[in-house]
Amino acid sequence: MTITIRKCTRDDVPQLQEIGCITFKETFQDQNSPENMKSYLEKAFNTPQVEKEIATPSSNFFFVYVNDELAGYLKVNTDEAQTEEMGEDSFEIERIYIIDKFQKHGLGKYLLHQAIEMASERHKTNIWLGVWEKNENAIAFYKKMGFEQTGAHSFYMGEEEQTDIVKNLE
Repeated sequence: MTITIRKCTRDDVPQLQEIGCITFKETFQDQNSPENMKSYLEKAFNTPQVEKEIATPSSNFFFVYVNDELAGYLKVNTDEAQTEEMGEDSFEIERIYIIDKFQKHGLGKYLLHQAIEMASERHKTNIWLGVWEKNENAIAFYKKMGFEQTGAHSFYMGEEEQTDIVKNLE
């Protein structure tokens, strides 16, 4: 199995929208109403929104491939692109999403290590992320990888306010 990573460009917007919707649905549709899921996906992955995010210099997307097949993506943020004000030394891992058929192949760990390396290259010492309080698999994964809960913030899935646990790499 060959794993590769590639930084996304504006040309990747349609493919990023597609994989974003697929992986988000696979991860969360069983625990959320169809109306809230539809509302969130339309807001988060519409063309102007994704184009804006990909054009933001302090926000970066990366595709991960397995044997040249797109398997998932990573989104990281620094500075003003972070979803919470965490300071100049902070680096946010906003999204690690892997298509279901590629789960349990070490891709999440691979992307997490890539993100930590990126943070180090940028001299960012506070690596953090938010994870939905009901996403038990992700919570266990991040704990195993050295992240500890340091707070919480609201996340809106359509009309429903949900809680994301804020975790920092210790």
